[in-house]
Amino acid sequence: MKFSEYSYQRPDFDSYQKEYLTWVKKLDTTDVTEAIQAMDHLNKLRRQVDTAMNLASIRYSIDTKDAFYEAEDDWWNEYLPHFESLDFQFYQALLSAPTVAELREKYPETLFLFAESRVKLFDEKLIPLFQKENQLASAYSKLVASAQIDFEGELRTIPQMTPFSQSTDRSVRKAAQLAVTDFFVTHEAEFDAIYDEMVKVRDRIAKSLGFANYGEFADVKMNRWDYNRSMIETYRKEILEKVVPATKVLYDRQAKRNHLTELKNYDLSLVYPTGNAKPQGTPEELVAAAQKMYQEMSPETGTFFDFMKDQDLLDLLSKPGKQTGGYCTYIADYQAPFIFANFNGTSGDVDVLTHEAGHAFQCFESRWIKEPEIVFPNFESCEIHSMSMEFIAWPWMEHFFKEQTQKYKFAHLSDALEFLPYGVLVDHFQQEVYEHPEWTPAERKACWRKLERQYCPERDYSEDENLDRGLYWFRQGHIFQDPFYYIDYTLAQVCAFQFWKRFQVDHDETAWADYLAICQVGGTKTFLEILDIAHLRSPFEAGALDETIKAVAEYLQEVPEDALG
Repeated sequence: MKFSEYSYQRPDFDSYQKEYLTWVKKLDTTDVTEAIQAMDHLNKLRRQVDTAMNLASIRYSIDTKDAFYEAEDDWWNEYLPHFESLDFQFYQALLSAPTVAELREKYPETLFLFAESRVKLFDEKLIPLFQKENQLASAYSKLVASAQIDFEGELRTIPQMTPFSQSTDRSVRKAAQLAVTDFFVTHEAEFDAIYDEMVKVRDRIAKSLGFANYGEFADVKMNRWDYNRSMIETYRKEILEKVVPATKVLYDRQAKRNHLTELKNYDLSLVYPTGNAKPQGTPEELVAAAQKMYQEMSPETGTFFDFMKDQDLLDLLSKPGKQTGGYCTYIADYQAPFIFANFNGTSGDVDVLTHEAGHAFQCFESRWIKEPEIVFPNFESCEIHSMSMEFIAWPWMEHFFKEQTQKYKFAHLSDALEFLPYGVLVDHFQQEVYEHPEWTPAERKACWRKLERQYCPERDYSEDENLDRGLYWFRQGHIFQDPFYYIDYTLAQVCAFQFWKRFQVDHDETAWADYLAICQVGGTKTFLEILDIAHLRSPFEAGALDETIKAVAEYLQEVPEDALG
């Protein structure tokens, strides 16, 4: 069956609610068999709603101008909190069930941890605020997707501007940066208004539920069962002290390689004077190369990618009206992952394909899990699958980059290292924002720029006054749509570096079995449990960051410049 044939039907909330609550009440029994029957029926109902919601979301993200799915998006924004209210009642009933001890033996422990988190995060009275938050997130997404930037005689989306930002012509790079910035400046008041209201709404939600601020609320929402905010703050300091100096070496090397006395911000995206590595071939040829790669990688990945291709579960090309970015989601009733991307002819096309394929492969291997909330693990864990897959794919990069393969690998690894400070900057910024909900838009921008100078001192905005006053974060959708998610990318990146070393440096024959194992457990284990299964060190463990950064830095240092022409 093709994705286009997947059937979407808006749920009838009233009838769904009636059936759902009937089965929730049946958890209040001392008969284990009856409780299990209720659990299984509730899981089936929840998968049905999850399927409908994801289908509507995917199809709207593909074309935000589609009037039908725009209306469905509006409906889900309104009704999702009501569905969450039902789940809240389910979680309460599950935790207080007379047979909860027996149920804990049958169902994954993370389901109960998830339930414990969720009962702290919901109150029926707050539904209007949850609805408003959803509406604001959609407004941001639609505003960014509406971008039509007039550049070199054509109207272009933001993803379509990326090749120009990597041009070997410095004047073109500068012009591209200014053109993209101009879009955000033109709509600055709208972005400010959306985010200002978001902060106020989220602050009210958090404080109504007894949290000191939204940051505390978010850490519970993100299911940080193995670590806390103080550990994150210590980790951020380590990144500042140990990784920022390592990235400076790379930026100095880049400036010298590109014959520049100083790097401006618009120079950072050009790694080589001859141009960055670009995929060789059409989008169709890249997908064909990916299919061959996954068939050769393992029997499991071959079966997975053939399924994705046969069912048209990849939407990869950038086009007007399409949301920016890339993602993977899971359509439960069809047991089908879906990959969304915006190809633009840069190496990022291969990055996003392998990254999202890592997510998709994980949930494909986790299809045995019936509980929709734990098919994927928590974010810091699921990003290990995606970021590690980027590195596991290295032996096949010649299929994509031909003679530019070495250039790609060097840039890919160095970009991953350079990402860490930016990733923790996004987290630090959000913590400051939500600890100061009274801030004006100008104060938020000033805070961003102050932190940016600490974590990303290479960003010289002296020729772009708008970015220099702290406008860059407007384009970071996670800040608007997925608050406090971004730190998870960095934690996962540190873990993925360990897989990179095992696969590409040590040629560890046990590495694939470990990777496959953590894909197959899905979200049935916590972050530290997943690291234990994978034989990886925690980013919070003393010395783990030093060891990882040293291995990456030494590898990059040993790559001679004449191999990077």
